[in-house]
Formats: sequence, structure tokens, C-alpha cells
Amino acid sequence: MCAETPDYKDTLNLPKTDFPMRAGLPKREPDWLARWERIGVYDRLREKKGRDSFVLHDGPPYANGHLHIGHALNKTIKDMIVRSHQMMGHDSRYVPGWDCHGLPIEWKIEEKYREKGLDKDDVPVVDFRRECRAFADEWVNIQREEFKRIGITGNWADPYLTMDYHAEAVIADEFMKFLMNGTLYQGSKPVMWSPVEQTALAEAEVEYHDKNSFTVWVKFRVLGPDGTADVPDLDALSDAELRRAELQNAYVVIWTTTPWTMPSNKAVVFGKDIAYGLYEVAATPEECWAKPGERYLLADNLAADVFSRARLEPDMWRRVRDVTADELSGLTLEHPLAGADGANGEWDEPRDFRAADFVTDTEGTGFVHCAPSHGMEEFELFRDLGMLEKVITYNVMDDGSFRADLPFFGGKRILRDKPKKGDWEGDANAAVISKLAEVGGLLARGKIKHSYPHSWRSKAPVIYRNTPQWFAAVDRKLDDGMGAYGDTIRTRALRSIDELVKWTPKTGRNRLYSMIESRPDWVLSRQRAWGVPLTCFTKKGALPTDPDFLLRDEQVNARIKAAFEKDGADVWYVQGFKEKILDGLHDPQDYEQVFDVLDVWFDSGSTHAFVLRDREDGTPDGIADVYMEGTDQHRGWFHSSLLQACGTKGRAPYRNVVTHGFTLDEKGMKMSKSLGNTIVPEEVIKQYGADILRLWVAQTDYTADQRIGPEILKGVADSYRRLRNTMRYMLGSLGDFDESKRVAPADMPELERWVLHRLAELDDVVRTGYRTFDFSSVWQAVFNFATVDLSAFYFDIRKDALYCDGDSARRKAALTVLDEIYHRLTRWLAPVLVFTMEEVWLERFAGEDSSVHMVDFVDTPADWRDEALAAKWAAIRKVRRVVTAALEIQRRDKVIGASLEAAPVVHVDDAALVEMLKTVAFDDLCITSAIVVTADPAPNEAFRLPEVDGVGVVFEKAEGEKCQRCWKILPDVGQHAHPGVCGRCDAALG
Repeated sequence: MCAETPDYKDTLNLPKTDFPMRAGLPKREPDWLARWERIGVYDRLREKKGRDSFVLHDGPPYANGHLHIGHALNKTIKDMIVRSHQMMGHDSRYVPGWDCHGLPIEWKIEEKYREKGLDKDDVPVVDFRRECRAFADEWVNIQREEFKRIGITGNWADPYLTMDYHAEAVIADEFMKFLMNGTLYQGSKPVMWSPVEQTALAEAEVEYHDKNSFTVWVKFRVLGPDGTADVPDLDALSDAELRRAELQNAYVVIWTTTPWTMPSNKAVVFGKDIAYGLYEVAATPEECWAKPGERYLLADNLAADVFSRARLEPDMWRRVRDVTADELSGLTLEHPLAGADGANGEWDEPRDFRAADFVTDTEGTGFVHCAPSHGMEEFELFRDLGMLEKVITYNVMDDGSFRADLPFFGGKRILRDKPKKGDWEGDANAAVISKLAEVGGLLARGKIKHSYPHSWRSKAPVIYRNTPQWFAAVDRKLDDGMGAYGDTIRTRALRSIDELVKWTPKTGRNRLYSMIESRPDWVLSRQRAWGVPLTCFTKKGALPTDPDFLLRDEQVNARIKAAFEKDGADVWYVQGFKEKILDGLHDPQDYEQVFDVLDVWFDSGSTHAFVLRDREDGTPDGIADVYMEGTDQHRGWFHSSLLQACGTKGRAPYRNVVTHGFTLDEKGMKMSKSLGNTIVPEEVIKQYGADILRLWVAQTDYTADQRIGPEILKGVADSYRRLRNTMRYMLGSLGDFDESKRVAPADMPELERWVLHRLAELDDVVRTGYRTFDFSSVWQAVFNFATVDLSAFYFDIRKDALYCDGDSARRKAALTVLDEIYHRLTRWLAPVLVFTMEEVWLERFAGEDSSVHMVDFVDTPADWRDEALAAKWAAIRKVRRVVTAALEIQRRDKVIGASLEAAPVVHVDDAALVEMLKTVAFDDLCITSAIVVTADPAPNEAFRLPEVDGVGVVFEKAEGEKCQRCWKILPDVGQHAHPGVCGRCDAALG
């Protein structure tokens, strides 16, 4: 600049804003939280009348520990659903809730007792329950603040708790509907049982881990049809009978990974379509349990493997002949412990031997040992045969020990009380194996590593154990007047899945449908202290099959519910409660009070009744618009809620089911404290702020498993900074905008009208994405628009007009468009970046009661869409790409320092495109001081881009002097009233 030329910097309309580039989110976010609470944003939104209801029903987390990254993901997705639907015009309500009963909390109290050397059973049950309630209450308060810190909106002042008195009363009432409609029954069948926790477990309370198990191949001697080893008179037998008689005193070999079930064996089964053979041992090595001359029945596909396990070489055994299923039928077997000294006849009765559909020849021996008390398939087989009384045993106690009077094994434990070096193995398996070896009942033994069910809480292995439990029958016909979708719980559930519910992702439908289709009756009871009791009474002396076994009386039920409403479920355990409830209605001495507690999944499955149905902020029909949880809840909350509601409402309690995957580390590994790869929400918030955590959620495809880690979070933070820069630029440029400067779309330049078209396109994408819970598509579309269409294109082009124009129509149009962009971007992103968009909003609309979260998305006029204009500008931008690429080479080679030093010649083969380019200020679009567009053929030295046909660019330097105000190089600089400026700037200076 010449010495005499004025400094024109102060004459420019440079961006002005107090919006900081550095967000400082960790320190600043708590202030916005306090502000929202002070002005009551959530409550004030409820005051908006005439809106359609939209309710996301919260699946309750357990109140027993600090939040993990899965909690943060889950609650943030829910929050984005709730906020986006509110801003799309709904009355979008969210009542957070907590699961307060059940094993996780009870286990924590028991741990405290054990540390003090106390026994839970020595404490009055009501006192113990009070401790559980206090523990849950403490964690509800802790977790509530942690959820609020993530920016989750909702009715935090009045959440739902399954331990609230009203909730407990409704849970009991919902249970009593099962009592009254006939679906409740007491049965005895194998259930997953935790010996360590001494309670039945639901499938959702079980997780699978690798376990090293003993495995044994056990010999059952073949007896005749009469149950003896005596071989009949061969001369009197038919050919078929002779072949069967030839099998007597051979051995059927079974294989099991649970040797402890052998004392409870009652049968062996075979497959009627499996090829079997009779095999004979010719010779044996030393230290082998097989003996020369012994014969074994084995599936042909597995025989070689079995003999290998028995350490027999191929030349030590031979196949004698085929054995048909008909030959096997009618035989009986001898238990290997039969006749053993000291067995007292425990196992002397011959074992049943029959065909079963579940036998395969893919592993084992082709024969399956049956202990129906410890296996569901065997239980169902003999139940359907009407033989349960003959085959059910009660050899295993609550703590996983054998009954004290069981010969050889009394008191032996399947599992230890506590693991030893990570191993829970008790002494039962070793004792059984040792005894089998002693009596000659083993052919081989070994160990196997396999996936095995473990308790989610104690991490101990579980067993299948036959115990008396309370069940809800899923296939019993209901005559309750709610049969629109079927007359059984299963039918209603399956039809609800297909006819009433939308699934996101769609695979969720198949997952839950297959579970419901094949599930057994629902085990409702748990042998615990902390929960809602099964509020029913049984007739003394009556059998479970007797019609009067269960007391069914609506007056009794009403009294129970009223008592729970007043004093909570603890009153069930107060001395004299039975007498008080039955007084004047039934003789209390005639009935037993049930003290099992309900499966905690029944609690959470009933929440639709006391939250959606009973609360003012529930739903008119007691049905939620959305249930949203992790994919593991197909066997958990989605599942139990569906079954429970189909039993009491006749249909599913939800219209949409949305599921998310699991959160893994950056390498795709499951997070584990032992691996040191856990990501704690609190730490992310301390380092980056909650908005970065929320943005990570929005960026990811939550329907699959997601990854998170330090490098991923750095990338998220970088995206955030780029977006923040876009918002800051808009705020700075809009500092002097007011309604007097607003320009109608019809009066705008094409570039501005193209931006409006893009906004209209985005409006559809954003609303569709939010309606379908597809947040990653919303974020990707908006972010690309902000960084590519705006920052790298529109803002780059229009900053010249915004900075240097006077009060021109072009500048007013640009400001108008910026205002339209601002109102959409700020609101569209408010459900995701709740803190940042509030900050952006308050930069323009400060005020004590102002908040972006109290406004809706802006309606976008349909006539902003202009497909022809969009096609034209797509073609123009392709040519521009060639120009900017050509200039970048000149910059790289230091021929020019800035694109304004250039005046390129653009050769375009398409004459129509040439004319199109001449209708716009192409030099402004390319940010050059001048430009020539021609249809002349491009010379060989012209720059080209392979992906853009028919365009060549020849670089030329701009001619003239540099304007000291706008920096364009133009011939007229210095020829105006104001020194050193161009004509446009001279006019702007006045």
C-alpha cells in the first residue's frame, strides 16, 4: 500500500461475534444445565397446547453403579428421539425410570453382609428390604445427575421407580390379572438355577463365557425287555428276537459334559434315523478302561472318535454288524452304579431306553443320557409321555449340593461358594467320575472348553435344576375379552410383532419373533427377598392341579393392591398380613402365603401400566410410541413387556421398537477393566464435554456395534471444531442483520436461490431421518452441507460481497440466506449438540427465557425447491472445480499467492454450458479478479481434470492494480474518488 493510501480496513463489514472458537465445553456446559433447570424448559414445553402426543418409554436401568459408555449411548439416542420429535411439532414427553428390585441390588447388600461376617437369613426380611430400598435410592440420585450431565432432557423431578408404592401396587395387580385369567400355574421343571445366589434366573440374567468342563464317556449295560441281564432261550426266539438278544450285556455308551447329573440319570435315548453299529474290543493297551471282548453300541459316524478317546488304536476294535432302531426299541439299560456296594439300591431300577427327536450323531456317541430334572429336552420328552413322576429326581439342593442321604455323593457341591483362582468347580464332578471309574462304568474321560451359561451378577456358572416354580402359560387360551390379536399370549405376541410394531432395524423383528415362537412358559418366580412378591395364596393340602389350589378372589386382590398403595410391598412380609387380607372373606388357616418374588423382568415388563397408563404424562391408550434399548433386550425388556402386556392388554405396549448394538473399543474388542480398554463417560466429558460424546453417538450407526476410543474421539472433536467454525462465521456475518434487510427469494441472485433449494432438500432429509431414528444420516447430511456447500463454497464466494459491498441487494440477499441457514442448522442440530446450539442461539437471541430447545424446526417453503436450478448449478460447480484445481497448481508453484491474482481463460466444449456460465458472475464464483469463458478448443497446455470432460483452463495473470479494500486486481483501480480502490469499493465508500 502506498503511503498516501488510506487504511480501508475499518470500512469493511468484517465478521463480529463474541462466540469463541474454543468451545470450553467441560467448564461451560454445567452453566447451561443450571439455566435450563432455572427457566424450566421441559415443563414449559408441556404448556404448548394442541400438539400430538409422542412418548418414548424409558427402559429402566438398574440403580446400582456409575454409568458406563453403554448407558451414555442408550440415553443419548433416546434424548435425540425425544428432542427431535418435540421440535417437529409433537408434545414429546420422556419420563426416566429405574429398575430398583432384583438380584443386582440384593447381591450388593449381601456382599456387605458377607464382608461383615453376617448371614442375610438372620436379618428380618423387612429390614433387609429397607436396606435394598435405601441402596437403590442412593444410586437413583447419583445416576440421575450423571444422566443430566450428558444433557438428557426429561421429567427428572418425577421419574418412575419400580420400588415406588404405586408401582409395586400396579405390578402386583398386573400379576393378579395372570392369577385371575388362568395363565398362572405352579409347576416343577428344569430352570436355570444359580447355586451361588440360590435362585432361578431368567435368560436375560444369563451371559455366556468359556468354561472348562469335565467330559466322560459312560457305559450302560444292555438288559433285556424284562429289565434283567438274563439271556432267554435262544431256540425259542425269532430271528429279530435273536438279533436283539445278541445285544444283551453289550454297553450303550453315552457322553456328557456334566458328570454330576449321572446320579440323576433315568433314561438313555437314541435317534431312530441314526446308523448304529455293534462294536467289539479285540485288545487294549495298558491303563485302559475298555476290556477285550467287551461290546459297545455306538453311532457309526462317531465310533472311531469314541475309541480314540478310550485310547484304542484302529486295530484294537472291529465293527460286528449293523444295529437298527427296531432292535434297540424294547431294550432297557442298567445304570453303571446299579448294585454298587453301599448304593442301597438307589440306582438298581432299569433305565428307560427309547428314541427321541433331539439325538444327533454330530458329536458324542449317538446316545444321550437323560436326567429330566436337569435338562429341558428330556423333561419335555417324558412330560409328553406322561412319565414325569417316574423320572424326576430331587437330588440337588438350592446351594448346588447333593442331598445329604444320596449314597456316595451326599453333601458334595457342584460349585464352590467362591471361586478359587477363577475356578468355581466343586467336588461333585470329581466324586462322580471317581465312583464311575471304581465300578467299571467309564470308558473314557477328558476335558472340554465350551461356551457355558453364567450368572450375569455373580459371574458363577449356572445349572439346570428341577424346582417348583410359578409359571405363566403362554399357550393357554384366554377368555378375557381382549382377543383381537389372538386368544393366547404367544399368538397375541406374534401377531403384535407383525401387525402392530415397526422395527428399527428390521432384523429386530426376526430376532424377537423367533424367540417368542419357540419360548417355553414364562418362569415368574424367584427365590429372593427384594422384589414384588407373588401376591397369591394356595389351598393347604391341595395339589397344584386341583381347581381350588389357587385362591382367586377379586376382593382379596383389591385389598392387596390397596395395602401396597399405602405401605408398599414390604407389608406382605409383616406378621399377620395374611390374616388381615383374608379376614371376613376366607379362613386364613386354610391357605398358605406365597413368599417367592416376581422375576424382575415382570416388574419392568409392567411399567407400561404404571407409567404409560396411570401417569398424567403417559399416553391416552397406555401404548408407547417408542421403546428403545440395546439388542440384548430382545430377550429382556422388549420380550417381557410384550408377554406381560399381551396377557393384560391383549397386545404389544409399543408401536416402534428401536435397538442399538454394543459398544466396543477402537479395535472392535469388548470393553473390559482387565484389558484396560474401557471408556468412561465421565472421563470423556471432563476432557471434551458432553456434546462431543453426543456427537459420537450421532455419527455412528448405532443399529450395529459401535467403536469408541481416544483416536475416534479425536476425530469427533475435529468434526465438531469444523462445524463450530461454520456457526461462528454465520454469527459474525449476521451481526448487522435485521428484518429491514430481508430479501424475498424471487429477488435473490441464483446462488442464493440455489442455497435455498439445498435447504429445502435438507429439510426433507432431516425430518425423515429424525422420524425414522436415523441420526447418522441427519448428521452426515447437515455436516456435509455445512462444510462442503457452505464453508468451502458459498461462504468462500460470498465473503467478498459480505465484507466489501455497501448496502447492496446482493449483500442483503446473502444475509437473508445466512439467517435462513442459521435458523435451520441451529435447530436441526439442537437434538444432537444440545449445549453448543444453545450457545449459538443465545448469541443472537439472548434473554432470560430464551432457548433453542423451546422452539420448533422452521417450516421450509416447498417452492424453494428448484430442480432445474440445482441441475444448472451442479454443472457450473463441475467447471469451477477445474478452475480451482488449475489455480491451486499455480499457488503450489508460487506463481501466485492468491486466486485473485488470476484471470484464467476457461475453454468449454459444450456451447450450451458456455452460455450458462455467462449468465452468472463466474469470476466471483471462482474467486478470481477476471475470467474468460470461451467455446474455443482448449490448447494442449490447458489444465484438465480427467473426471470433468470438455473443460480446459489456461492460466493468465490478472491485469491492473490491486484494490486496497477488496484486493481484487482490476484495470480501474485508482481511477475513482477514493484512492487505491475499484469502482465497486468506491461506491461502497460513498
